[in-house]
Amino acid sequence: MLLSATPPPGPRPAQQVRLYEEAARHRGLTPPRTHPLASITWLGPAASNPALAYRVSGDPAQLAESRRWIEAAVRLPHWGRAHMPDHDLDAGWLLHHLSLAHRWIGDELPDEVRALLRYKLLLQGRRMYEFAVAGEGRWWSSSYWQNHNWICYAGLATAGYVLGKEEWTERAKDNLGTVLDLMPDDGSHAEGVVYWRYGVPFLAVHLDLLQEAEGIDWWGRGGFLANTFRYRLHQLAPGFAFNVDHGDCHDRRSGHSAGLYYRLAAQYGIAQAQWLGDLASGELLWQEAAQSGVRPGILPEAYLEYLWYDPSVAAAPPTETRAFFPDLGLLAARTGWDDDATLVSFKASPGGGHKAWETSAKHRAEKGWETLDQGHHHPDSGSFVLVSQGAFLAVDEGYSNRKRAAHHNLLLVDGQGYADEDRYHVYQGIPYERQARQRDVLAGADCGWAHATAEIAAMYDPALGVRRLDRTLVFTPSGRLVLLDLAEADTEREWSFLLQTDRPTEPGPGGGRLIRSGAASALVRRFAPLDAEVVSEATEVEANPTSSTPELRLTRTLHTLRATTARSTEALFLTAIVPGTAPGPVERVGCAEGQGVSFGEETVLLSPVARRIRNPAVSADAAAVLLGAEGSAPYVVAATRLVLDGRVLLDVPEPYTGKVG
Repeated sequence: MLLSATPPPGPRPAQQVRLYEEAARHRGLTPPRTHPLASITWLGPAASNPALAYRVSGDPAQLAESRRWIEAAVRLPHWGRAHMPDHDLDAGWLLHHLSLAHRWIGDELPDEVRALLRYKLLLQGRRMYEFAVAGEGRWWSSSYWQNHNWICYAGLATAGYVLGKEEWTERAKDNLGTVLDLMPDDGSHAEGVVYWRYGVPFLAVHLDLLQEAEGIDWWGRGGFLANTFRYRLHQLAPGFAFNVDHGDCHDRRSGHSAGLYYRLAAQYGIAQAQWLGDLASGELLWQEAAQSGVRPGILPEAYLEYLWYDPSVAAAPPTETRAFFPDLGLLAARTGWDDDATLVSFKASPGGGHKAWETSAKHRAEKGWETLDQGHHHPDSGSFVLVSQGAFLAVDEGYSNRKRAAHHNLLLVDGQGYADEDRYHVYQGIPYERQARQRDVLAGADCGWAHATAEIAAMYDPALGVRRLDRTLVFTPSGRLVLLDLAEADTEREWSFLLQTDRPTEPGPGGGRLIRSGAASALVRRFAPLDAEVVSEATEVEANPTSSTPELRLTRTLHTLRATTARSTEALFLTAIVPGTAPGPVERVGCAEGQGVSFGEETVLLSPVARRIRNPAVSADAAAVLLGAEGSAPYVVAATRLVLDGRVLLDVPEPYTGKVG
């Protein structure tokens, strides 16, 4: 498709209009005569989109527009200025786009322009190739799980196929095969949604090039590409415009890639991807373009939307409301997809996810290579994001350079977050054993409930002697949240529960706190400990999200609700968060063993460690018993026995998770 500029058959009027609009968008600008300090990635699509528009329309004005930007780019002595000139993202982007322009309109350019373009592509491609060879085992050349690797190699591959440089395409192909083999089969991505939409399209680009140029179909190699749309889908906030901002996220808008949605829809027959592509390139397009903090952004992807859209693929909106991605330890649950629905996203995993952590340790031991570069992955295992009524209520900090657990909805021990944090690469050089994980996961598509327990004790400084720090999160069918935090240490410690919001919380009914965001609200009820010291404070976060633009700064103020216990060797936090302006009854359930919260028609009973729950109505050997409205079947987690109102409903030798009855 890309090399031949040949899309799937069928009409594509909306995509054609998008292409023509994008091809004309820079006509009022004067190309730079010297390299600006900021990134020049945008110069590539400024040339390639009008080049494709010329191929489609034959309009000489489109040819002239593409030539304008080609001449500007090829006369710059280096591609990239502030950070790694010729060897990183600027060069990768321009190699890809200008190589496509050369293939699409090279024969229509004046001889001297065509010769200069070819010479520049050969020069930049050689620079990129030599850097990749010299940097093997270090930085992006072998950083298989991140966007710099994918973009730079896709750029090198595009140039190699257009110019006939087999050594470039072979090296890029070998890397692509390794990436596809090593990416998580569940489709999740530790860099977060923003870098997913920035980097993953280039994996699809490379696969497209490989298939067209060499007849090699690797779309089925590994499970990542086939499943990654599902990951992206479940990191959408209700209403589809915003994204959950785990990992480095410049903002909550920079999440859509209509071109990639279309390609995944066409390749795997994903009706929801086709539907979301239409939405992202239509109704949501200009809001994303205006409010996104990522450049070049969504608009320059018009060429991909045109070439990758397959009109034969049926479109259908999403319906699945629960998902768990085991590699990243990511649980996502929602009450629906409408604007006012409630969503929680809860994660815990080793740095980069389980597969990257395990494999990079082998690379280090066997080759002496550092292949896991997870600067965009945060110290956030055990943290969660809550969205409801069209607003973010419990929030993440987005992008930060000095990453800290205190920027997340987490727990501190003696005021300390994760060991070796407060830096950009928080997982670099830490012991292999320092891993978080999820257990006891319930996320059935048809059950309405969601449950998981994050084990995060290993993430804290060993000198603190933390033996246990387990957070259990339950999401009820109506969107209420229950958190149970169990902590143990060798010596007495202060334990702090943190809740991050966009504006300060306010006193609420029953001794609770109110989260407000516009018209949206939620009641936070803390049932234990009752004697904690509670303060509200501002937390400032600052970041430079791109080394290619060193003067750029993002600043954000979080409002942190902190509840701190007296010094003790053990602590228990039991918290309920109820979205909505009329939260209804929220009560603690008296239990001889275990902990419980009742919302009237929904009751959550928990015992994640002892797995013994005893109260007048329930006797269970289980990590959780979840009771819905009268007449509905209960759900259990890791249960061997359940007696409800004197009736034995479950008695099995092995722990069972799911519906009972």
